[in-house]
Amino acid sequence: MTIEAVLREVAECGAKQVCVTGGEPLAQKHCLDLLEVLCDGGYSVSLETSGALELSAVDRRVSKVMDLKAPASGECAKNRWENLAHLTKRDEIKIVLAGEGDYEWARQVIAERRLDRVCPLLLSPVYGRLSPTALADWVLRDRLPVRVQIQLHKLLWGEVRGR
Repeated sequence: MTIEAVLREVAECGAKQVCVTGGEPLAQKHCLDLLEVLCDGGYSVSLETSGALELSAVDRRVSKVMDLKAPASGECAKNRWENLAHLTKRDEIKIVLAGEGDYEWARQVIAERRLDRVCPLLLSPVYGRLSPTALADWVLRDRLPVRVQIQLHKLLWGEVRGR
């Protein structure tokens, strides 16, 4: 799909806010151009990224939601800690947790790297693997400076892809 086609589709929706997500958007050849054109068009633009690719070239007008991969994801080694320097107070860091081991890892990383001073933090339970209630209880017990976020698309549509 061309950038022009994306712009037409967004305009047809009447949206004022656009979130570029799905897979890893920054791996797409023209993602940076799309983000810039959307911002130039007056849209409020956010980017959901795995954080495994360089963020320095992302338009400063774009709000970034960057994942940090916890150990159970099997992708922890892909975390690009240098991307933290490209986040602002209006961005967010999201960590998806599969269990208590991931939670303990996140708690340690938040404290050691003072992530709450970088930007707002989101902890999200893996759908069907970690109870949102258990996660909320741990966060309250430990007084972590985070918000608990469920994967709303999974609650609404389950494991269906493409929604």
